[in-house]
Amino acid sequence: MSDTDLDKAESEEIGARYAEPEEEIGGRYAKYVLFVLVIVYVFNFIDRQILSILAEEIKADIGITDAQIGFLYGTAFAVFYAVFGIPLGRLADVWIRKSLISAGLFFWSFMTALSGTANNFTSLAVFRFGVGVGEASATPAAFSMLSDYFSPKVRATALAVYSSGIYIGAGIGTFLGGMIVDSWNGAYPDISTAPFGLKAWQAAFFIVGIPGLLMAFWVRSLKEPTRGQSEGLTSPVHPHPFKAAFDELMSVLPPLTVFSLFRVGGVKTLAWNFVFLGIIVALAYLLIEVTGNVAQWSALAIGIYAAASWVQNIRITDYPTFSMIFKCKTMVCLCWGMPFIAFIAYGVGFWGPPFMIRVHGASASEVGTFLGLGAALGGWIGVTAGGVVADLLRRRYVNGRLIVIAAVPILSVPFVYVFLTTDSAVVAYVASFFFSMFAPMWTGPGASTVNDLLMPRMRAIASAFYIMMITFIGLALGPYLIGYVSDGIGTATGDSAEALRQAMIYSLSMFLVASVFIIAALKFLPADESSRLERAKAAGEADLA
Repeated sequence: MSDTDLDKAESEEIGARYAEPEEEIGGRYAKYVLFVLVIVYVFNFIDRQILSILAEEIKADIGITDAQIGFLYGTAFAVFYAVFGIPLGRLADVWIRKSLISAGLFFWSFMTALSGTANNFTSLAVFRFGVGVGEASATPAAFSMLSDYFSPKVRATALAVYSSGIYIGAGIGTFLGGMIVDSWNGAYPDISTAPFGLKAWQAAFFIVGIPGLLMAFWVRSLKEPTRGQSEGLTSPVHPHPFKAAFDELMSVLPPLTVFSLFRVGGVKTLAWNFVFLGIIVALAYLLIEVTGNVAQWSALAIGIYAAASWVQNIRITDYPTFSMIFKCKTMVCLCWGMPFIAFIAYGVGFWGPPFMIRVHGASASEVGTFLGLGAALGGWIGVTAGGVVADLLRRRYVNGRLIVIAAVPILSVPFVYVFLTTDSAVVAYVASFFFSMFAPMWTGPGASTVNDLLMPRMRAIASAFYIMMITFIGLALGPYLIGYVSDGIGTATGDSAEALRQAMIYSLSMFLVASVFIIAALKFLPADESSRLERAKAAGEADLA
């Protein structure tokens, strides 16, 4: 079958889906879809977060440093997650979103299971690359689907409930990982007697990866909503969804970016691209010289170059989308402010279990139970409450959702500071619970504000860019830099426990950076939200002309 025939077949399937009667907005079926997608997000973060509780076992087994562990959790995953999120976000905007989520879930679960076969740093990094690619398919498509199933009045609540899967999954991943490690090591003190000779951390990857393969078929059974139905701004069916996604892939994946930019923009555009490349390479070289870490900064440089190339491309090929993202002051503030909150959330979330093991001498199963399940419960309460409160405030104040976001640093800092400084393990677990509750309250309000500022056809790809920024700054830099600083202090003092404590405390300064952007967004949001349609028309959005 040719590409044209394939695109035609897919377009017919989309058309058939859209011909079905629209489900009630916010009705019973919408809630069912939300429930299923929450479970998908739980699997997403179980597979992502379990590396945290396995970190000490992996370090001891294959002999790697804190910085390398931070790289495996953060950068190795983040760069591929962010870069492939752009073309997969475009595919979500033009294809069947539930099919994309299903395929991505199957792939990342498979790569998680394969992580159990790794026997060195390189092979584990490769499998983490694969997990990143697969997981990039889920959230932009889910944000888009749920924005069609729920009205703008309750969108923050719906997206917050979906986002609670982050904290439920992260907590369950920590809990399961701890239980598996201690149970496996207890059952097989002599590793030669273990099934297939698997070590505890390898078995954990298999145990959490395989169920996701089955979950993928459940997701495939969902009904696809009409795009834009919740606001009466329905979009036409794209005739060539896979071609659109491939074009987007060319615009973001080096070295295909060079050919894509030359094709759409000519020599001048390509010349500017090489200027950006030169600046990025120079900065990466400088950071490699300072830190000695080639993998971290090379991978991040590739990701940043890919993002810069995509921005150039979309400015030429889809100026309305470019304008709605990069010429909207509130969007710019959110795309910079939220990642610095994520820097702390990812950094403290990842290093929390190793911190409790090193500083308080806790076992993996104890940490998994109290830190993991506490984070799951606290995160679920916080992210859900954040969405509900944001929607309630939004009914009275145009900045209602941003008020919730602005409160996050104020509410979080006291508890995370107590967690890191107390000598009592019990107090640390209690403080961690409250930090886990307050820290994620920005998630639903942030995502819903981004979606409110865009046209329906742009939501998935714009969400992919928003997530890319969170991923680069929060995930690629947070865990790695905390690990790097910890290594440096530990080398100087010989105390790895205290070194990790100090590194995590220093990371809290990122809340100040986030607050600057949030305060600016409070100023810009009223005008940006009220002028959405006018700005889209002025940028040349065809459906509104």
